[in-house]
Amino acid sequence: MDIRYSTGKEPFKRMTTDELRDEFLIKDIFRADDVSAVYSHVDRIVVMGAMPVSGELKADKNIDCWKNFGAHYLLERREMGVINIGGDGYIKADGKQFKMNNYDCLYIPMGTKEVVFGSNSKEKPAKFYICTTPAHKACPLVHIPYEKAIHKHLGSQSTSNERTINQYIHPDVLETCQLSMGLTHLEEGSVWNTMPVHTHERRMEVYFYFDIKENDVVFHFMGEPSETKHIIMHNDEAVINPSWSIHSGCGTSNYTFIWSMCGENRAYDDQDWIETKDLR
Repeated sequence: MDIRYSTGKEPFKRMTTDELRDEFLIKDIFRADDVSAVYSHVDRIVVMGAMPVSGELKADKNIDCWKNFGAHYLLERREMGVINIGGDGYIKADGKQFKMNNYDCLYIPMGTKEVVFGSNSKEKPAKFYICTTPAHKACPLVHIPYEKAIHKHLGSQSTSNERTINQYIHPDVLETCQLSMGLTHLEEGSVWNTMPVHTHERRMEVYFYFDIKENDVVFHFMGEPSETKHIIMHNDEAVINPSWSIHSGCGTSNYTFIWSMCGENRAYDDQDWIETKDLR
């Protein structure tokens, strides 16, 4: 498991492109028949990817739970959210199986001892994007098919941000300790996300970008509003955003991204808005 340590505002100002990418960018999330994991000390979120092709995969396949978490199993004191962005598959949580089609989500609570991922087809395997965060109690396990998410259509073509926000692990949908997750899809001709920008001092956020075509990229903007930098994102890559950082993107074409948040407050609108004219 790759471990990333928290970077403050002052060191951020002096970081080179390579240093920014080494600290905040998460690559190679999906590998056939493997589970990836990146542990960030920013609110102790773990970003994972599982891509079962020839057989089932256990969530803790490459994690030393005692060394990394001081726990006997992965979710002893953690909760987990999973969204499938690949072919149809399934998840077993302590032996109970849930169908996971494309864009379906599963919230798995603290205390779940075994999580197993599987695909229905080798030719079109499932791709499970996973986030896990510390938890203090066991909430109900909830399966959220795409149809049961809250769908909010926002923006317009005139502002290049016509999009649908799909809220899965969200206070209006289910109870968690601190984890929130959702998926935003930009319509053809729209390229901007999260503009005007904001920060939320009480929560961090991870953006996972996908559905980016081979010759396209997304410019992800981060940093203090007065000290912004960018990281160029390719398909199936994620970026860690500390609570003091903005998080916004602009693509060379439309794309889709999953947002994951954790911290002190689960309120989705707990934001400190930044005037666009004040960005530097």
